[in-house]
Amino acid sequence: MALDFRPVFFIVGVLLTILSVAMLLPAVVDAAGNNPDWKVFLAASGLTLFVGVSMVLTSGGQEMRLGVREAFVLTTLSWVAITAFAALPFLLADLSLSFTDAFFEAMSGVTTTGATVIQNLQTVPPGILLWRALLQWLGGIGIIVMAIAILPMLQVGGMQLFRTESSDRSEKVLPRAAQLANAVGSIYVALTAICAASYWIAGMPGFDAVAHAMTTIATGGFSTRDESVGFFDNAAVDWIAVVFMIFGSLPFVLYLQVVRGRPLMLLRDAQVQWFLAVVITLVVIVTMLLSARSTLTADEALRLSAFNTVSIITGTGYATAAFDQWGPFASVIFFLIMFVGGCAGSTTCGIKIFRIQVLASTAASQIKQLLSPHGVFIPYYNRRPIEQDVAMSVLSFFFFYVLIFVALTVLLGVLGLDFKTALSGAASAISNVGPGLGETIGPAVNYMDVPNGAKWVLATGMLLGRLELFTILVLFIPAFWRA
Repeated sequence: MALDFRPVFFIVGVLLTILSVAMLLPAVVDAAGNNPDWKVFLAASGLTLFVGVSMVLTSGGQEMRLGVREAFVLTTLSWVAITAFAALPFLLADLSLSFTDAFFEAMSGVTTTGATVIQNLQTVPPGILLWRALLQWLGGIGIIVMAIAILPMLQVGGMQLFRTESSDRSEKVLPRAAQLANAVGSIYVALTAICAASYWIAGMPGFDAVAHAMTTIATGGFSTRDESVGFFDNAAVDWIAVVFMIFGSLPFVLYLQVVRGRPLMLLRDAQVQWFLAVVITLVVIVTMLLSARSTLTADEALRLSAFNTVSIITGTGYATAAFDQWGPFASVIFFLIMFVGGCAGSTTCGIKIFRIQVLASTAASQIKQLLSPHGVFIPYYNRRPIEQDVAMSVLSFFFFYVLIFVALTVLLGVLGLDFKTALSGAASAISNVGPGLGETIGPAVNYMDVPNGAKWVLATGMLLGRLELFTILVLFIPAFWRA
């Protein structure tokens, strides 16, 4: 059966229409501050609205069915289309950005990566700063909904594991995916509001508090300052960020259990337990390393270590210090944890904890099988047997993750980046972290000086990482289009 593009174009049109409405918010902010960029947002909103409504009107009107192949196309096309139109304000505003830079900035925002090419953020109009934050906030809720409603259906990288869980009566929170997405969205908004209020009470100016709240919950990392959160030099702000970055990294579906009066469901989840254990262990190790290399007090060392470790492992990308200068061992740790990410169903990217658990359990069963060839050993995840198709999906994901990471590194090297920059840049892009290591893209600098070709490679890596690799790779298989 041929692909039916009508539901794809219809949904993309709806998403572009929503994006055009979102552009009006920074337009209002700029207009209120007598900044001429409100015209830029109004023009971009008008063009985006025209295209979005046109797609809706020309694609609707008949009964439509969104099958698996249509869902693959929709996922990729929607992210690319949103990025292209989201780049318009960056391109049209007085930022002296090329189309490459504008697209890179928009892709970094929508995929919640946090890498930026904009310099002197303190002098940038508030509308642009708000737009960057909004893009990450919308990208965060978008990836949660995708993880709940689309990826389990597509069986991408073991995500079918969560379709099995959600279809169990004892685990099902709401009867339909649309209701579930709506409920999760409400929690997302509530957490953002609480985070913003907390930042403001801790001493952040109101605008900064709102902007940082949106990028904290989305684990995106865009800041309103060149020095990132380190600009505020406020211990309370740092610890608030740590708490809400962790909140953004946990499965949002389980927050519904908390709201329904069953808070222990969150802490009993094996994925959450592993994630928190890994974070605590890493913070302790990095604190010890930093204390041994500096004259910081124990409290200061713990605060810096906790903030920057949580920021990188969750893929947020905030920075309060040049952690790439904390010694070789610390640099290795920060490089490795770029790949980890948080939990499935959160706003984080990376490999994700559940895949590491599945791989570890499968490997342990294989080792036991080698020791006792006649025994029967079944791998488990969250106290449930891991089906063979899930294990194969996770193993395939790992293989392609490493393969694409190597390919990105090689391409960046060919385009002129040194080994350390190419290696950490590829890791940062595919894991949607933001800052890399080294003088070119380290935590204290941005991506402005990266060659244009490398920016396109990095933007591609961001998209691949955000959409879980297979969602895009399957489109390059000829049989997909012939079916």
